[in-house]
Formats: sequence, C-alpha cells, structure tokens
Amino acid sequence: MTPAWTASAATENAAPRIVWSIAGNDSGGGAGLSADARAAAAFGVHLCPVVAAITAQNSLTVTHVEPLAPELLDAQLAALVDDLPPAAIKTGLLGSAANIAVVARWIDRLRQRAPVALVVDPVLGASSGAAFADDAVLTAYRDQLLPRATLVTPNEREARRLVGEGADTQNAPQLAEALRALGAAAVAITGGDSAHAPSCSLDWIATEHASGWLALPRVGTPHTHGTGCTYASSAASALALGFVAADALVLAKMATTHAIAHGHAAGQGAGPVAARAGFGTQPEHLPVLSWDDHFDIDSCSRLLGGRQSPISSETPDIGLYAIVDRAERVAQVLAAGVRTVQLRIKTPAQPDAAWHAVLRAQLAQALAACRQAGATLVVNDHWRAAAELAAGDARHIAIHLGQEDLLALGAAGRAELASTGLRLGISSHSLWELCRARSLAPGYVACGPVWPTLTKAMPWVPQGLDNLAWWVRMAGVPVVAIGGILDHTQAEQATRSGAAGVCIVRGLADEPARTVPAWQAAIDQGRAAPRLPLPALPHPSLAGRA
Repeated sequence: MTPAWTASAATENAAPRIVWSIAGNDSGGGAGLSADARAAAAFGVHLCPVVAAITAQNSLTVTHVEPLAPELLDAQLAALVDDLPPAAIKTGLLGSAANIAVVARWIDRLRQRAPVALVVDPVLGASSGAAFADDAVLTAYRDQLLPRATLVTPNEREARRLVGEGADTQNAPQLAEALRALGAAAVAITGGDSAHAPSCSLDWIATEHASGWLALPRVGTPHTHGTGCTYASSAASALALGFVAADALVLAKMATTHAIAHGHAAGQGAGPVAARAGFGTQPEHLPVLSWDDHFDIDSCSRLLGGRQSPISSETPDIGLYAIVDRAERVAQVLAAGVRTVQLRIKTPAQPDAAWHAVLRAQLAQALAACRQAGATLVVNDHWRAAAELAAGDARHIAIHLGQEDLLALGAAGRAELASTGLRLGISSHSLWELCRARSLAPGYVACGPVWPTLTKAMPWVPQGLDNLAWWVRMAGVPVVAIGGILDHTQAEQATRSGAAGVCIVRGLADEPARTVPAWQAAIDQGRAAPRLPLPALPHPSLAGRA
C-alpha cells in the first residue's frame, strides 16, 4: 500500500498560497503591514501588502493617520487581480468609509471567480488611545464588511463599538453572537489585552464547527506591538492553506503566542512581536479549548503549566489496541496476547431493561477477563455502567468517548464523568478537537482517521502519517492511531510516527490467535525503526471554504 505521507510533503515545492493584506503602513515597523508580512512568512504564504492608510508613528505614539485616496487603493487591487489572485484577504486599518466600499466591491468581484476568505481585523484605534474610526467608518464596517467576512477578530472594546455601545451584550460570547447576527461567518473576540484573566490569554471563538474559550498562559513581556495584526494575518494565512475557521484560529493563537515570546525592544516603548517559522512544532504553544462558555482560569493555568511537552521515549507502549464488539471477542484477543482492548457495543434506538441487563453482563464478563490477564478494558460510550463495575478499582478499566458525546453531557455530566476517576480516552479529528480534548487531561487521545475508513461515515480528510506525527509531538498525552489500518505496513508506519498504540478492527479477522502475532511484529518493527519526519504544520483535516 502507498504510504499516507501526504499533504505537507506533497505541497512543499508548490507555489505558495497568496494572501492580500489591505492595511495601514506603520512607520515604526511594529504593526500593520510590517507585522502582517512577518506572520505570512511564518506560514509560508506569499503576502501582497496593499496600503490603505499611512500612519506616522513610533514605539510610543501615533502622531498622524492619513487614508489613501480610494482611487489609489482601487488601482493597487486592480494591478494584483490577474497576476496574484488571493486565496484569502486580511483587512486592517482602512482609514475611511470610501476605502471600505472599495474593498467590499473587490471581494464581490473576486468571489465571482473563485472562493476567497476574508478576515476583518477592525482597527478602530491604537493602543495608545488614538482613534481611527468615526461613525461613517463604523457604519461601513457593519453594512459592507461584516456581511462578507469569513472571520472577524476584534478585541472586546472593538467588538462593542461594532455592535453598538447600547446593545444588550454583557460578555464576549454575547458580543460574538451579535457580530454573527450582523453577518460575520465566524468571530474571535481576542483577549490578550484583557485584565479579566491575568494569568491566561483567553479568546472567545464562535465558528461553524466549534465555540469556546481558546486559552494559553499569558507571556510576560512589554513587547506586544502588532499582536492583533499578527493574529488576524495568521488566521488569514491558515484559511488560505485550507483550514476551516476553528482550526485557523488555533494556528493563529499558536503563531501569535510564539511571536509575543520572541518580541523585542525597538525604540523606547513597546517593541514589536516577531512572528517566525517554527511556531507549529512548539507543544507549549498549543492551546486548550473549553467545551462551553464557562472556563476555570485556575484549572487552566495548572493544566497548561505542567504538561505541555512532547511524548517522550518513556511513554507507555499501548501497542496493539484491539477494538471488538462482544465479550467473547475480548477473551479471544486477550488469549492472543493483546493487553489493551476496547469493547464497542452499540446502543439501539430504544434500549430497554433487557438490553441494559445484557450490556452489564457483557461488560462484567469482559472486565473479569481483563483483570485475570492483567490487561486494560476500554469501554466505549457506556461510562456509567463502567464506573459501577469498577467499584473504585480502576486499574483494569478505562472509558472512551467521542467529542459529540462529551458535548452532549454538558458541564454537569462532564464533572460527573471526571468524578469516577476512570482514565479517559477521547477521539480527535481536527486541531480544535485536539485542543478541546486536552482541556479534560485525558489518558490518551485518538488521532484519526489516519487512512480512509469504511467503519463509519465521517466528513474528515484522512490525517495521514504527517498529521499523526504532529499529534504525537503536540498532544502532551499518549496518541493512538485509528482509521483504515488494514495491513501490517500501515501499522509499522503508524508506530514510526510515534503513536503509542495502533487500533485494529477488521484486521483481527475471525481468528485473532492467527492474526495478532503478525500485527504485533509490525508494531515492534516500527518501534525499532527511525522516526518519520515531523511536518512544520499539519494539513487540514476538514475541507475549508471561503
């Protein structure tokens, strides 16, 4: 079978994606187009810097802002359209309502040709207090740019001005919904400048696929000039690479945090942040994502402060992770030498008392076999029944849940789940799912589907070995590979990517005693072989659209 070392390696020599940044020029080199260029370079995309306004500023203050004539802005875009058409556009300081109208017209023209993502960074004022937007500009944003925006990235102060100071919006989630009601497809209310969470930098994201608090520890530095520009242009770069908004925001958070960590003095005031390549392989910069609008900042600080490191060579070797559908099969795979086995019993549409009795009997039989063999039984879905069976002894039992099931539990259900003390495994298919899984400090995460799978219908693009290797580097907990693993070469390659376990379903066949030794040999060969290379960035696992 052809190795699934796909997207990253396949596109290394391709022409870079093109991003237009329509923004202001900062004469001090900190924010605006200067910051945008640094962020685009960190993502490996080509940035076309389109000047919409000229600012006279240094590291201490802004002394003058002059919007370009709309005719000159229009001429710059017309010069680019046929030779350097964009996959994404980021707007920053536009300077006037007339310039906003020019941008809106060009977005419509471009989208008649091909999809184009639009990231709106509503630069309404400087951190020093200088105002860049009057009522006409605010109206133009609401009427012309927000309805066309793939993503808008204001801080809380900017978001309140956009929705109207008198609007009934009390917090970031409400502000985000108000902005989506004005037409923005996705919103990130950035919180790097907020005093509400002194230890954590919290962004509220509201997208088609995920909503929640995206969190990382705050970086202690005065050199933060250009942070908002870096965040928005990083998101635009990720959208240009094909990531959906939720995943693009994960990468933007990582790139911006990395840039802040490498900020430097340049003048007497706040120095510029320095986005640079390599941010995508720093585990300490992968955020966590909350499951709802409640976020325990103290727990976040403890969680993020202690366990963000790559998987080490001392990570427990899960090895062959067998997935079966009944207790008799559990006994078969244990007899063949498997020591981690998941029992996946599907719940019928209308489970009755008789079915629940059968379920409990199956789980009890499987757990007894695992205890006798010194193995671990992973119960899929039925965590309350598993907790009852464990009876306080969780040495040989764990649970596995998908993210939709965890969401459906709500905050109270997830707290009840945590109180069982059972080790938790969580499925993850995308960057935002990985970040959300990490917030529960799981015992392991599953990365999949590594290859195309027919076991269940899913919208996900196969992760391939490149994303699997990236998961292993970044997750901070053991990673198991799942999905489409049908031959021994695949098992060996998944292990060479660093996976702690390899999930086998159909490959167990009817007689595990005959099939398991070959699978285990392939895993052993992978452990002994050199590691596969780590990509600078993962590839998208869900098809994005502008």
